[in-house]
Amino acid sequence: MIHLDHPFAVDGLGGTATASDDEHTRDMIEQVLFTAPGERVNRPSFGCGVLQLVFQPNGDALAGATRMVVQGALQQWLGGLIEVGDVEIDGEDSTLRITVRYTIRRTGEARADTFEREAGA
Repeated sequence: MIHLDHPFAVDGLGGTATASDDEHTRDMIEQVLFTAPGERVNRPSFGCGVLQLVFQPNGDALAGATRMVVQGALQQWLGGLIEVGDVEIDGEDSTLRITVRYTIRRTGEARADTFEREAGA
């Protein structure tokens, strides 16, 4: 199946850029991770708001709580598409790095993707 790429882009031929099924799944995970609840008008509870955590004091308690928030949001919004195995959170200076290990339900393929954002980005 062909999906629109996220973020929206124009391909080399001047048409709308597309994404494969695997790229689309990764794009959807990224949207859940970096969308703050309340940011989407028609889905006010969508997302998990991890970008706010870049400014919080780093520690084991914060990492554990963040891991639970991320796992819960991914389960709620993408539970029909993926099974979340593990989430690793790493905050370094002003950069937040999240590694999600998951299985694509349709194919049974295990994957691990890392998502990274800097404060203010």
